[in-house]
Amino acid sequence: MRKTKLVVNKVTEVTETLDLSGEVCPYPDVKSKRKIKRMNSGEVLELIIDYPLSAERVPETMKSLGHEVLSVEKTGTAEWKILIKRK
Repeated sequence: MRKTKLVVNKVTEVTETLDLSGEVCPYPDVKSKRKIKRMNSGEVLELIIDYPLSAERVPETMKSLGHEVLSVEKTGTAEWKILIKRK
């Protein structure tokens, strides 16, 4: 008998969105840290980023600060949506 694995997509409720389009390093890193610092534990921050280096650096920074990176999704040729849950 084969077991079937059921995968259910979990919908994440975004608390706040920060659009950093057009911003280059170090501004996306600095602004995202300031924003999440003002949020409550368990809240989710959605970041919109269009600078490739920031799409790599911001999640690393958030992890190093103890926050949970829920997803990093490339939404366009040069645009990313990053979801971060505040510790």
